[in-house]
Amino acid sequence: MTTYTSVTDADLATMLDTIGVSSVEELFAEIPASVRLNRPLELDDGLSEQEVYAELRALAARNTSTEDEVSFLGAGMYDHYVPALIDSIIMRSEFLTPYTPYQPEISQGGLQAMFEYQTAISELTGLPISNASVYEGPSAVAAAGYVAKHTNNRTKFIVSSGVHPHSIETLRTLAHGYDMIVEVIDLVDGITVLPELDDTVSAIVVQQPNFLGAIEPLEELAAAAKAAGALTICAADPIPLALLKTPGEQGVDICVGEGQTLGNRLDFGGPSFGFFAVSEALVRRLPGRIAGQTLDVDGKRGYVLTLQTREQHIRREKATSNICTAQALNALAGVIYLSWLGRQGIVELAELLVQRTAYARDLLAAIPGVTLSHTQPVVREFPIKLDGDVDKVVAHCRAHGINPGYRISDDELLVAITELRTKAEIDSLAANITEALA
Repeated sequence: MTTYTSVTDADLATMLDTIGVSSVEELFAEIPASVRLNRPLELDDGLSEQEVYAELRALAARNTSTEDEVSFLGAGMYDHYVPALIDSIIMRSEFLTPYTPYQPEISQGGLQAMFEYQTAISELTGLPISNASVYEGPSAVAAAGYVAKHTNNRTKFIVSSGVHPHSIETLRTLAHGYDMIVEVIDLVDGITVLPELDDTVSAIVVQQPNFLGAIEPLEELAAAAKAAGALTICAADPIPLALLKTPGEQGVDICVGEGQTLGNRLDFGGPSFGFFAVSEALVRRLPGRIAGQTLDVDGKRGYVLTLQTREQHIRREKATSNICTAQALNALAGVIYLSWLGRQGIVELAELLVQRTAYARDLLAAIPGVTLSHTQPVVREFPIKLDGDVDKVVAHCRAHGINPGYRISDDELLVAITELRTKAEIDSLAANITEALA
């Protein structure tokens, strides 16, 4: 891969000094004025990187006989734009090839990247402590259950059916190993309504936004859990957190999630990374590892592995995790993406998702034979019920180059919107669903 680094003012001054001229103008002084370009270039306004990429893809498509499918699939993995900056940095050998930072004296760059990543996750979730990532979203949910079990030693998890099915399945698998009961409760009009909680409940597990795209009343749910002496575990989509009140502010004890939307491509389902943040009281039970900042013997800032609770490092019975490594490269992509967006950029991205999703939701709901599965507020995803066979609607749309969404049931479809889905593509989706139902 070829990289390009722009010339700084200092670089330019050094080069000019080396060849013995004082300025760029002096360098080209021998060129007659009559052959110089003495007028402004008549160029169109510059385009964003995403727009240039789309234009180049359109040009490249003219060389093939098939077109890429326009995808409205979501259900936990989303087709976001990944800026070229990310590959440019993570492909550098000092990030791409190291395995794990056992020796801090030769791992300062990697440890600092972890530290910056942890800071970003803490700010997004509103919780003070983040680890240096785990494998992916579902295993993070399962690990959060293990933390809760060891915190209060109770026997049951109350899990909202609005949690991603993969996360529920992973939690069930791990909970079976330490004799925990996983009780899944149904949604009511798209959101979680808790039953009465007794002293057997170790934690409630919810998702924000939930699997059907609805914004959950986290504060109310966390308050009910706390009153019963249980913890609240929230699996969160990181981009909507830019607009929503943070889980930490709403009383959540553990916030985990899937990091694919932060600068990681779909890549046929992986790899990605999971994030994991907790309240101060749970820091000693946090799985994985934490990178910390310190001072060396000379008083200079340095980075170290502050906490390592995996069984490879400490006694097995004291360990909180058997995970042997973090998804450090994918997590690095995540913090680069957040830095690229910035504090305002991530808010603007989330607002754009809300606007386009609202447009798509209203447009599809107006189609004869389509109704909304729920009317709760959403950010990027929503389910619709069809007065017809979902498989036939999907087949019709795909024959016209559109994947309309994730099939929930025989008559229900989950539609996801990202910043890559244009108004024209949303209009085309609506037109194809209308044709299929007609």
